[in-house]
Amino acid sequence: MRPWRIGARLIIVTPPRRNDPSRRPGSHHRQRFHPAQKSAPGDWLWGWHAVTAALDNPDRDAPRRLLASPDRARELGDRFTPDILEPAAISALLPSGAVHQGIALDIPLLEPSPLADLATPAHGVILMLDQVTDPQNVGAIFRSAAALGARGVVVQDRHAPLLAGALAKAAAGAVDKIAHARETNLSRALERLDTLGWRAVGLDSDAPETLAKTLDSRPTVLVLGSEGEGLRRLVREHCDALARIPMQGGFESLNVAAAAAVALYEASRSR
Repeated sequence: MRPWRIGARLIIVTPPRRNDPSRRPGSHHRQRFHPAQKSAPGDWLWGWHAVTAALDNPDRDAPRRLLASPDRARELGDRFTPDILEPAAISALLPSGAVHQGIALDIPLLEPSPLADLATPAHGVILMLDQVTDPQNVGAIFRSAAALGARGVVVQDRHAPLLAGALAKAAAGAVDKIAHARETNLSRALERLDTLGWRAVGLDSDAPETLAKTLDSRPTVLVLGSEGEGLRRLVREHCDALARIPMQGGFESLNVAAAAAVALYEASRSR
């Protein structure tokens, strides 16, 4: 494969469109980069793992610009030839406080999967996040989901952060390694998952049963609510069971990202 460069007047490599049956990891088509092409808000990724995972994901649309420090450019090797900038110059193009580790990528947002595709066939564990809005928490949840073998993550369309920026950095590449779906109405999404053979277990610190006693080997949707409000009423009512993580030392609950990791580990033990 010839090296390619991302930048004005040069050529980049783009994967085939999503409906192309020949699409496979490592397959590429060439496309001219138009210097007038604009970034949309939230389209930047930064951090080594987030950027390299996006570059390696064949389901991504064509990147618009890749920035790297001299050291990071050498680590990329021959596959990618970025625009080389000093770290301070990269920082100037990103949101304040972005810890970019010398690399950043301007690329369209990753397309979500249809819920039915994510949930078929019915086996394993899916995470559903009910209005969990903190990017660091959502990123950490994606990382745990990928590491502990979840099928995917379902987020609410209008009350969830974009899978880019600080979220993608916290996820350390996991947003490109695990499927996700965005749903407008989580209650209806749970109804559809029920028809597809999934059992919904909502995490609730006041539930009478522990998570260990509630989980079994059936396909399970673990539903987590926001740290402030927990599960909303309609979402809670659409769960088949509620369960709690037993706590000691006077604590009532865990941070939602920590709770997700514990719940995923517990679910993996039941299988």
